[in-house]
This record gives sequence, C-alpha cells and structure tokens, in this order.
Amino acid sequence: MSAPAISRFPVPALDTLPEDVRARILAVQEKSGFVPNVFLALAARPDEFRAFFAYHDALMDKPGNLSKAEREMIVVVTSSLNQCQYCVVAHGAILRIRAKSPAISEQLAANYRKADITPRQRAMLDFAVKVSREAPAVDETDFEALHGHGFSDDDAWDIGAISAFFALSNRLANFMSLRPNNEFYALGR
Repeated sequence: MSAPAISRFPVPALDTLPEDVRARILAVQEKSGFVPNVFLALAARPDEFRAFFAYHDALMDKPGNLSKAEREMIVVVTSSLNQCQYCVVAHGAILRIRAKSPAISEQLAANYRKADITPRQRAMLDFAVKVSREAPAVDETDFEALHGHGFSDDDAWDIGAISAFFALSNRLANFMSLRPNNEFYALGR
C-alpha cells in the first residue's frame, strides 16, 4: 500500500525550488531529522512560503514574556478549535518537547480548561480562544484579565497575533488536506 499524499496539491521536488527555499527546508531537515510536510506543501508557492515563514518566525521565535512552550500552547488550543489535524499533531509534538511533558498536548487539545496548566496560562488561553472564536467581542475586560496575570499589552498582541496567524495556517492546512508527518506522533513521548 502506498503512503497517502501529503497534500491534495502537487508537492515540488527540492531540486526545482529557489535556492533560499531549498536551503530553509534542508536546514529544518538537518535540525529535526525530517522535513515537516508543511514546508514541502508551501514550497510550491515560493513567495507565499517566504512570507508565511517570516511571520511565523517573527511570532514564534521572538524573546519576550511568553515562553516558547506557551506560544505552542496557543497554537495547539486554537488549532484544536479550528479542527486542524496537522497543526494539533505537529505543534503538539513541539509542545511536548518544549514543556517536557508527554501529556500536555493531548490535555490542551481535548479541553484546555481541564489541563495541568497554571492560572496564568489559563488566562492566556482564554484570551487566545476569544480572539480565535469571537474577535469582534474582545474588549478592555479581556485585556484587564491578562494584566491581572502579569501580561503586558505587548504580550496580548503576541497572544492575539499567534491566534490569528494560526487561524490562517489552520485554514490552509485544512483545505490542502495537509497530513502530519508520522515522525511527529512519537516526538516528546
């Protein structure tokens, strides 16, 4: 039996890609030991690939009051709400590694309100969920709730921007029928 396609759209061969896109993919492969399917799927559109990963990196790799694990928590929770299998599985694996917890991803994806997280993280995720589900209803009380847990307005921006960016990512992955790499399922266990 052949493996299912990673996307309903054609995936380009690495040797046909612009050098900067190919170099980015090979660097990820070197670091992780495999190429996450999202890189291959988005490589078919190099300009969008560059823009997508530039914004991804600006949000997910920056220093600040949110840890890298907390950023991944936002991705897992909002991706679960958006029913994005790829992002829940892929970012769930990253979260397990960053949080050093083999159970946290499944807890968050199933029901973050019952997960083993801090009240601060719960407030962060409450805000992320509201941005994801009810952005027009976000008001000053939501910011005040974050401030009460030590988050600044810059932190609120990061939480909201991660939620919004992954709404885009989730929708792309869903309409592409993007499949998670099998490697993700074992990471951080």
